[in-house]
Amino acid sequence: MIDLYSWATPNGHKIHIMLEECRLPYAVHGVDIRAGDQFKPEFLAISPNNRIPAIVDHDGPGGKPISIFESGAILIYLAGKTGRFLGKSDRDKFKALEWLMWQMGGFGPMLGQAHHFMNYAPEKIEYAINRYGNEAKRLYGVLDKQLDGRKYVIGSQYTIADMAIWPWARSHGNHRIDLAEFPNVAQWFERVGTRPAVKRAVEVLAAERAAQGNQHTPQSWNNLFGAEQLKKR
Repeated sequence: MIDLYSWATPNGHKIHIMLEECRLPYAVHGVDIRAGDQFKPEFLAISPNNRIPAIVDHDGPGGKPISIFESGAILIYLAGKTGRFLGKSDRDKFKALEWLMWQMGGFGPMLGQAHHFMNYAPEKIEYAINRYGNEAKRLYGVLDKQLDGRKYVIGSQYTIADMAIWPWARSHGNHRIDLAEFPNVAQWFERVGTRPAVKRAVEVLAAERAAQGNQHTPQSWNNLFGAEQLKKR
């Protein structure tokens, strides 16, 4: 059993997708980042950087529990645990890791900044909006070029790179990105979104957002997303 400590954000959504793709049994524990749950000692013991997501795999290496934080590290760990979604050859594996790092270092952080300054900053700072908005468009252009002639990010294989990038692309409207300008991204986005496991993860995310809107407590999240409800179908 894997305990997933998360909240309804793109980084959290990555791990839902991977767990659903691998059909691993898991239970979700809500970490209300609005209420400061990420600073509680019990969560910091799992995620020292006070960021979601984090997991505890009770059947870790050697059959002993292990905790992992940082979404990219969790994806790599789960790929290693299951032997899936990290490419079939060494060359494929390094390509998948390359694009995972691209998402972790650029696509996620820059889109996050664009989202903040465009939608949440109490003061509309034109310089910041333009800076991060332009960088968001540049990064979508990089992705569009990579996807030219490819079914998935590294080629014909669906990997953790796709799982990492796709949840951030879901918020393209919040970043003032029109996917019509990036046709390869648009086709890939639809292709990934039709995968049954991704659909299941989106359903869980929608339920998470509903729980957040209803101010559910972490305990009520356990009731809503307990292990029994999330056993793989």
